[in-house]
Amino acid sequence: MHYVKSKGILSAKNGMNLYRGCTHGCIYCDSRSRCYHIEHDFEDIEVKENAIELLETALKHKRKKCMIGTGSMTDPYIPLEMKVGNVRKALSLIYEHGFGFTVITKSNRILRDLDLLKAINSKTKCVVQMTMTTYDEDLCRKVEPNVCTTKERFETLKQLRDAGIPTVVWLCPILPFINDTPYNISGILDYCIEAKVYGVICFGMGLTLREGNREYFYKQLDRHFPHLKEKYMQKYGSQYVIDSPNSKELMRLFHEKCGKHGIVHDNGQIFSYLNTLEEKQSEIQLSLFD
Repeated sequence: MHYVKSKGILSAKNGMNLYRGCTHGCIYCDSRSRCYHIEHDFEDIEVKENAIELLETALKHKRKKCMIGTGSMTDPYIPLEMKVGNVRKALSLIYEHGFGFTVITKSNRILRDLDLLKAINSKTKCVVQMTMTTYDEDLCRKVEPNVCTTKERFETLKQLRDAGIPTVVWLCPILPFINDTPYNISGILDYCIEAKVYGVICFGMGLTLREGNREYFYKQLDRHFPHLKEKYMQKYGSQYVIDSPNSKELMRLFHEKCGKHGIVHDNGQIFSYLNTLEEKQSEIQLSLFD
């Protein structure tokens, strides 16, 4: 861990990264790509020491309330968060200033902040996005070794459901010759159905590989899946988008199962939902004068 001072905290689309780097160890992590210019060791977490002060200033000067997001580059619920507490401090500010919130995570540590998530959701809108890639627990521990398993994420989704927090699942990436099977996709979708998620985001059955994350991915293939790296190199070469040979079959299964059970499976519709603020308090107040 090391500290840096940052010049800003919110992006043009109101996203924020409280940390840079990650210790989850997911073998496919795109954030390792060199294009993101993380110059330090990826597991040496960069902490923005002035993040909370910057966020408070940004929220105070926003002309219009909106959804604030985090987790697109670094899962904010890494183990370090339990010590530093930047996410919880940020949630308190977001609630205090009447903004909405959405987060992408793989960790059940998010339940520590269930009280604040519920508070935000009662006032505006809070949506938890959970990444789920691998139904088989043993395989999940290889692919995503230092974070809770898919079954534990499923249990987290159910607790969020019971608390009235809407959820969205990211069904990606899907790794060719590893988890690109009907069994895997059906198992994850069965979890989504039981947890009553709002929607499932899926960009296709595959993954992306570019300089930085490709080398790490291949290293982990050698470690956990002997001889599979050679198969990837022969079939895909240096392609950026790596599609599963089973892509058409699996996408058909995905759309059919989501459609049958009323789960939103249009990415555009889901992103529109995630970006739309709902100010529930003002709606209640206005109704008093109707």
